Amino acid sequence: MQVATISFDRFNTLADADAHERIRAARARLGDKAVLLCHHYQRADVYQYADLTGDSLKLARLASQTEADYIVFCGVHFMAEVADILSKPSQMAILPDLAAGCSMADMANLAKVERCWRELTEVLDTPDQFITPVTYINSAADLKAFCGEHGGIVCTSTNAPTILDWAFSRREKVLFFPDQHLGRWTGFKKGIALEQMVVWDPDLEYGGLTHEQIRNAKILLWKGHCSVHQMFQESHIKRWRAANPDGLVISHPESSLEVCQQSDYVGSTEYIINTIAAAPANTRWLVGTELNLVNRLADEMKPQGKTVQFMAPTVCMCSTMQRIDPQHLAWTLENLADGNVVNRIQVPAHEAELARIALDRMLAVS
Repeated sequence: MQVATISFDRFNTLADADAHERIRAARARLGDKAVLLCHHYQRADVYQYADLTGDSLKLARLASQTEADYIVFCGVHFMAEVADILSKPSQMAILPDLAAGCSMADMANLAKVERCWRELTEVLDTPDQFITPVTYINSAADLKAFCGEHGGIVCTSTNAPTILDWAFSRREKVLFFPDQHLGRWTGFKKGIALEQMVVWDPDLEYGGLTHEQIRNAKILLWKGHCSVHQMFQESHIKRWRAANPDGLVISHPESSLEVCQQSDYVGSTEYIINTIAAAPANTRWLVGTELNLVNRLADEMKPQGKTVQFMAPTVCMCSTMQRIDPQHLAWTLENLADGNVVNRIQVPAHEAELARIALDRMLAVS
């Protein structure tokens, strides 16, 4: 395999129409050597080329079942890492733009989690006996590896309740990162009192908590959030319900507790899509999740007379995933067609092995 690549500079100013033409030509040259994955939040002008669509875990698992040499993941960095971990040794995970990260995932890094674990050791003596670390799949591979090493596990927005049951069957406390809102909503639905779910601020000593708060807590919630779902507010729902008394509200559990409590349905991206698709014709929906997905749903549901509306009054999309545009996709596919591997995401072997332990635990439990 060659190392030299076509410079992206030649594609940066490429007109959209030209980029699309080159994407189609490169895909034809690649044939079944490449499989193109698009997350539900992906922008429409890239999403149209997807071989497989879905949430991050579903896509990684489906791609690993193909015979493609290249897994081109139009998502964000942690998604491509999961694809690399779960794929065959012969497959390569590719991220068209390395700047496509996840602000939530970045809110918890290994250094801060290890510091948290050391501080918990000072308070609880042996945290491995008392705390199960649980990381949301929206996290870096080294944090999944941390969980694998410390008897922990990975969760998704779908299986989080089952994962919490597993965690509490083993130890009395959970350290949940990086999204506090998913952890809080899941714990709340399990009947855990809010005062027993305390927020750990990684920038403060002992997370900004007293030793007593740590000892009394059932769930230590990392101070992290999704910038998209953080935008949704209880007031948005109340205002919409006043104008649409027969309407239905559905939200992603990365939204705040107040938004989830005010919603008729709460669930993952796949759950949101399936719930609205299965609803009776002519129903009205307010949706608390990423804008590209909501707009796509709105178009798909029009023939059934369903109205699908974005929850926030301001435009809010996953800005990092938005970085993967037709120009980056064209550049990536042309390089692959020419035999040049670009932007390969490869998790170090030892890290991947530990992360795979945490992922396999999740798959076995859920």
